[in-house]
Amino acid sequence: MIRIVQHFEAKSVKKAQPINLLEGNTLKTAIREVVNANSNVAVPSIRKKTLWKQIVNSRTLLFMCLPAIAYFIVFCYIPMPGAYIAFTNFNYQAGIFGSQFVGFKNFEFLIQSGKLWMLTRNTILYNFAFIIFGNAIQVLVAVLLSEVGSRKFKKLSQSAMFLPYFISAVMVGLIAFNILNYDYGFLNTVMKLFGADPVKAYSTPEVWPFIILIVHLWQNTGYGSVVYFATICGIDQSIVEAAQIDGTNTLQRIRYITLPSLKSTVVILFLFALGGIMKGNFGLFYNLVGSSNSNLFPYTDIIETFVYRALMNQFNFSYSAAVGLYQSIFGFIIVIISNWLVRKFDSESSLF
Repeated sequence: MIRIVQHFEAKSVKKAQPINLLEGNTLKTAIREVVNANSNVAVPSIRKKTLWKQIVNSRTLLFMCLPAIAYFIVFCYIPMPGAYIAFTNFNYQAGIFGSQFVGFKNFEFLIQSGKLWMLTRNTILYNFAFIIFGNAIQVLVAVLLSEVGSRKFKKLSQSAMFLPYFISAVMVGLIAFNILNYDYGFLNTVMKLFGADPVKAYSTPEVWPFIILIVHLWQNTGYGSVVYFATICGIDQSIVEAAQIDGTNTLQRIRYITLPSLKSTVVILFLFALGGIMKGNFGLFYNLVGSSNSNLFPYTDIIETFVYRALMNQFNFSYSAAVGLYQSIFGFIIVIISNWLVRKFDSESSLF
């Protein structure tokens, strides 16, 4: 509007005639002349960078991502055609695409046998317990460490809790066996000294969900708490100092400052964990329980251990491929639903 007025004033001075800007026709004429005059002026435009220029400008970051990209291509995308085995009666000589096509018969057998429901139930319940109790204890440990004043104690505690993560699953299974063995295990030896009856752990399947959960928490709590501890260290200290000046105690600072700051981190890690809720920890279950103690399978058998036994003991590639495909599809659906629910309540915390 200012440019229109200036344009009209210049025109008025040139002709030495007074112009009334309130007249409708005169104002419309001025607007038309200014628009026509500006249409011939080249205005610099900000164009989007082409894909190639974006790749060139981000070549360092892309180069750093190459190992991860290669990993997913080799181990995730290239093997995808092998999922066709789930719909065939696999024959070694005929190959994957030369084997007899049987449709959904492999899935029907697994459903009718009742194993698919048992495997799904065990896998989901174990992973759900790992997620809930694991994240709760990891957040608790991170918060407690952040309130400790001694730096030496923090480093010593972190190292002590971090160490079990690097112990192999084979060693964990060996330690558990030496503790729970009926004849010469540490637990039964101590109980015999006090005159108590020994515990038949490997013949009591009901106790194994608790044993597996305790071992998992012992091995992963230190590693998982590092992410939460790093998030707490990133909190603006001026907020904490202002709260201290206002007279808040430790519990109030944790409730109103620390825990709200961990919200987005907890949600993101929770979604990542839900993405693998159908994938069990094969090393932990196989080395703790073994592959021959069928008495424990109703409480300890998960999808990974079943697939392993189907391949190694029965050489049945079709059943194992059917279970693996079912596992992938079910896990994908859970991730999509979970992300949709999170996005519905808090869009900033969703993955996509």
